[in-house]
Amino acid sequence: MEGITGAELVRAAAFLGAGIAMGFGAIGPGVGEGFAAGKACEGISRNPEQAGLLTRTMLIGQAVSESTGIYSLVIALLLIFVAAK
Repeated sequence: MEGITGAELVRAAAFLGAGIAMGFGAIGPGVGEGFAAGKACEGISRNPEQAGLLTRTMLIGQAVSESTGIYSLVIALLLIFVAAK
């Protein structure tokens, strides 16, 4: 009966780390973008004339918030394709 080798353990840890990185990395942008969209809807309902400005500002804020999710994706891909070799 054979045991787990060091390379297999490193590969398993890399895959587990990639999953955790994407799991936690997607929570922040999801909550942040939902909060920003909700507040933009409130602002538009209070002042409909400013809908264009509010929408533009909301989209810029969401793009900045999404960057953390993209960083998480990059880390997960590095773990899968570089560390797991």
